[in-house]
Amino acid sequence: MPPEAPPPAPKRYVLRKAGPAKSYRIDYRRELNAEQQAVVFAPDGPTVVVAGAGSGKTRTLVYRVSRLVEDGVAPEAILLLTFTNRAAREMTRRVERLLGADLARMTAGTFHSVGARLLRPHAELLGYRPNFSILDSEDSKDLLESATSDLGIPITERRFPKGDLLRAIVSFAANTGQKLDAVIGRDYPHLLSQLEPVKAVVRRYLERKALANAMDYDDLLLNWRRLLETHPEVRKALAFRFRAILVDEFQDVNRLQSEIVDLVAQDSEAKNVMVVGDDAQSIYSFRGADAEALLGFPDRYPGATVYRLETNYRSTPEILRLADASIAHNSRRYEKTLVPTRESGVPVAVVGAKDLLQQAEFVAQRVLELRDEGTPLSEIGVLYRAHYQALELQIELTRRGIPYEVRSGLRFFEQAHVKDVLAHLKLLVNPKDEMSFKRALKLLPKVGERTAAVLWEAVSDSHEPLAAFLALELGKAPPGARAGLLRFRETMRTLKKASYASSPAEAIRYVVEEGGYGDVAKGKFPNHSARLDDLEALAQFALAYDDVGRFLEEVTLYGDPSGEDQVAGEEDDERLVLSSVHQAKGLEWKAVFVIGLQEDRFPNLRACKTPEGLEEERRLFYVAATRAKDELTLVHPLTAFDRYGVVIVTEPSQFLRELDATLYERWVLDESVDASLSPAPERPRLAADPTLVPDDEEPVN
Repeated sequence: MPPEAPPPAPKRYVLRKAGPAKSYRIDYRRELNAEQQAVVFAPDGPTVVVAGAGSGKTRTLVYRVSRLVEDGVAPEAILLLTFTNRAAREMTRRVERLLGADLARMTAGTFHSVGARLLRPHAELLGYRPNFSILDSEDSKDLLESATSDLGIPITERRFPKGDLLRAIVSFAANTGQKLDAVIGRDYPHLLSQLEPVKAVVRRYLERKALANAMDYDDLLLNWRRLLETHPEVRKALAFRFRAILVDEFQDVNRLQSEIVDLVAQDSEAKNVMVVGDDAQSIYSFRGADAEALLGFPDRYPGATVYRLETNYRSTPEILRLADASIAHNSRRYEKTLVPTRESGVPVAVVGAKDLLQQAEFVAQRVLELRDEGTPLSEIGVLYRAHYQALELQIELTRRGIPYEVRSGLRFFEQAHVKDVLAHLKLLVNPKDEMSFKRALKLLPKVGERTAAVLWEAVSDSHEPLAAFLALELGKAPPGARAGLLRFRETMRTLKKASYASSPAEAIRYVVEEGGYGDVAKGKFPNHSARLDDLEALAQFALAYDDVGRFLEEVTLYGDPSGEDQVAGEEDDERLVLSSVHQAKGLEWKAVFVIGLQEDRFPNLRACKTPEGLEEERRLFYVAATRAKDELTLVHPLTAFDRYGVVIVTEPSQFLRELDATLYERWVLDESVDASLSPAPERPRLAADPTLVPDDEEPVN
């Protein structure tokens, strides 16, 4: 009988029991609300966090990184992309304080700084040496101008774009994936006649960079993408290295940056990418930002989870209801409703002012009232769509001694283009004005500091240097400069006529339109449209004056606050803040005024040529409204003046008209005479031309 077979081995079955709860150093439940906790503990995988204004987005990201580290993710396996290195450093420091750990090995920074770090070990794969140089914006501008000279094109040639403008065009094309031809044709049509020379300069620029083993800021991104596209082994290595990818302010990324994120995640099995942003605050398309990167994320990552941070800690319910009602008119957006944590406050005020002067007077008076009620000047912000809209207000604030700072650039009369044009008018009043003479001359092709000094020396001893210059023999002037000098002489000869001396508005327009400054601006400034709008607004302002000298005296005195008595603030350096809405993103004040809410100005007519443009303008209004914590005041002038000083009635902004009247309180301004107040000097009561359509606001100099 065969031996009995051994019994089969028993099958083992593991009975799982609930273990002790995970112990964390940080008490996430105590320190975060339920929405924030959901994001912090979100499982791996593609994730969108729609973070409403004032909802604690940065705090949530900091705790998300902390939780990942507490759960065993090595710092070197985390990639955190931000829009400033300062933001990356601050987030890293906050995580280190929370955990009591060193996160130096975590890869955190801007797309450009991280790109530079990742490119160096692989530089030779792209034809560079690892010690490649990085060109900053000024270096790029200088090299473009050098490339221009290499091709025999004088860098002082009026019609050819200057280095700053060339750099802006090349950068925008690179970051948006557009051809140079398309960018120039759409945004700089005045340069179409120079298209082939511009392309030649760009090719030479690329050659010079390659010879110098150098990359500019755009190359850091272009080469990062190229490395990932052409070297799958590197791409897979990065996918293996980074277990978690987090991107802050994702509504502001451009096409190139979005493609880099997608490529880094491409070979990751979990595609553990978390992007954080607010589509309602996507307002930088003029810089190349692409709102579709955030809006289209679920399409690119099927199965992506969408979380919403809707609890708002900043604003009163009244402000949030108005902001939500406004943005709801956008068709392309993530649905969300801001939920206030604060108690009810004062109603939003909508104020109709009869013109820009009354708008300025109202804002100045109300600012002083708020100061007297206990709101520091530094906790009050005045926001506008374009820089020129603050012209009247800046003068009124100076007249009343209210100290202020301009976050959107320089004070109006300190801007280069304003000073350039006013230099021509100053020469009419004071022919011995050396600084104005040289400033005007240096705007001409082939005229630099040396040539301007020589010409001034030739006429400075004359009783009337301008008249002497008009009669001066120009045979010894640099050959390339003669045509410009002759045109300038004709401009000044025309301006000396009595009709222009008594009409500063027409003198300004003549300098811009006939004297050639419009061409100078187009070749010199990337945001030339906004600057030309400023100059037309200046001409509108000057319509109230019938004497060039009086006009110059007043704008000089009112444009310079030095020597003026200032109202007392809580601190010596306390100042009211004036800012474009673009520059105000991410900031907040107790009280906010949004001025200039007239149709065709806010929203901007030029920006509203497409449905997408109108929606971005509405997002801009949303950003402006959500900067306010306690009080929001929306002001719209009721009239304006056309080019010739004729009063016309203007419509309130579309963004006001589409709001339900229950969302705000309407204020009507009555004027009364207060004998206790010192009489104000006679002032122009004109508004800017309603046909003006400002370009997207950029810092100006």
